Amino acid sequence: MSNNNNNVAGGIFGLAFIGALIYFLKGAGSFSAVIWGILKAMVWPAILIYKLFEFLKI
Repeated sequence: MSNNNNNVAGGIFGLAFIGALIYFLKGAGSFSAVIWGILKAMVWPAILIYKLFEFLKI
């Protein structure tokens, strides 16, 4: 039996990554800003969860 839930979650994460990449790169004016934008796009979910836990005092 095949489980396709991982495919859906991967697709959603992929779309979120592309959206974050566009958001962070739209104002990049230098090569270092592009690199920094790519790094931010990769780690924003972790930062979001950290801030959520911080807000909830977990």
